[in-house]
Amino acid sequence: MNLSIFVIVPLLMLLGLWLARNDKQVRGVMVAGASVLLGLSIYLVFAFLEARETMPADQAPMLFTYCVPWFEPLHINYSLGVDGISVVMLLLTSIIVFTGTFASWQMEPMKKEYFLWFTLLSIGVYGFFISIDMFTMFMFYEVALIPMYLLIGVWGSGAKEYSAMKLTLMLMGGSALLVIGILGIYFYSGAQTFEILDIAHHINGAHAIPESVQNVFFPLLFIGFGILGALFPFHTWSPDGHASAPTAVSMLHAGVLMKLGGYGCFRIAMFLLPAATHGFWIKVFLVLTTISIVYGALSACVQTDLKYINAYSSVSHCGMVLFALCMMTETAATGAILQMLSHGLMTALFFAVIGMIYHQAGTRDVRYLGGLMKIIPFLSVGYAVAGLANLGLPGFSGFVAEMTIFVGSFQNADTFHRVCTIIACTSIVITAVYILRCVGKILYQKVPNPKLEKLHDATWDERIAVAGLIACVAGLGMFPLWAEKIIMDAVGPIFSVIM
Repeated sequence: MNLSIFVIVPLLMLLGLWLARNDKQVRGVMVAGASVLLGLSIYLVFAFLEARETMPADQAPMLFTYCVPWFEPLHINYSLGVDGISVVMLLLTSIIVFTGTFASWQMEPMKKEYFLWFTLLSIGVYGFFISIDMFTMFMFYEVALIPMYLLIGVWGSGAKEYSAMKLTLMLMGGSALLVIGILGIYFYSGAQTFEILDIAHHINGAHAIPESVQNVFFPLLFIGFGILGALFPFHTWSPDGHASAPTAVSMLHAGVLMKLGGYGCFRIAMFLLPAATHGFWIKVFLVLTTISIVYGALSACVQTDLKYINAYSSVSHCGMVLFALCMMTETAATGAILQMLSHGLMTALFFAVIGMIYHQAGTRDVRYLGGLMKIIPFLSVGYAVAGLANLGLPGFSGFVAEMTIFVGSFQNADTFHRVCTIIACTSIVITAVYILRCVGKILYQKVPNPKLEKLHDATWDERIAVAGLIACVAGLGMFPLWAEKIIMDAVGPIFSVIM
């Protein structure tokens, strides 16, 4: 399978959108393209599983590789490949793009321009997950960031200009750190290439980067990617960005874009600088991620805006991804990738339902909402399912991911790691507090405003988006072993290098 198809299809979608002359054609292009991408990602899962059966789990960590030189003097290549982590992230992205298309069915104004930028954003995400060359990966990373400014600044709500500028400046600051870290690895590894696997093979032979040098570049890379993963105290762009973004952009932003942070920390910072992961900095980041988990959950408790509640919840759950990686056990790392997949699905469901309620009610304030289960039962059930998955109810994806993380974290027998794990576990209780209180308030209490009685339940396009995400959240919760197997096959070879 040529992985370039995941970039070519969105490029063809851009061309189709540019040629489209009315809303019907714009919608047709988006639905056709999103459906093709979803079909390709599902096919990739089966093709990957079939290919992995023919070889030992500790060999060929990247499949369907493809390499074309881009700039010979600096050994920059257009190099592609996937392992189990990439495969599930591509599947997640395709699900969010597909459901986000239907969630944006009624987007106004400038529907065509909106979908053009939305598709460009998806190109960056797809390209990032299939790249195994650091330069190519960074290029797609930047492509994924730039459209966010316009998508929020033009089509957002509230203090959208402020939120868009804050998000862009903070993420660009992280990009500057990434450039330094990537170039540091390139020049100090002696491999004379940006290829991730070639560098890993080179530095784990007789040409290891000195630990003192690793300790300089490791925090730059971890913070650079960690900013996108809402690492405390660099998380402040995230709640404002979520709250101001349009519905589908919030879905893609929280559901996929933030996962680039954890993916980059694991794939580049930890994999290519293994000596530094056993030193001082990993303990610093473990403390910061523990704070992220608890701080995000506590902050969500005091919010009254539904989007801010979910935004701070995302800070907590994305902090759990980085927390699990810092625990340095294979089980915890597997849980981190499961959490990326699980959180992507359930937070997309949350933002989809919140956006649909806001579109009709004109408010996201918990104090002015109530009795929605009677008025709009379909959307209310979607919100309740997202909330139950968020607090880790067995049968939904959140339970599988969080239990794997905490079990893997407790495998560290020393006091420091155990204390951090216990503190992080308190977020389960805190999450239950704000989720159950919010569900009870907006779904079951008396209707505070007679105008809410005029709301209508989800339209057909909204039902497709919500039902699809509910099926994915419940499906991963009840049948998690296929995803866990794919992820563990990829985590194992990476951990053999790190440890």
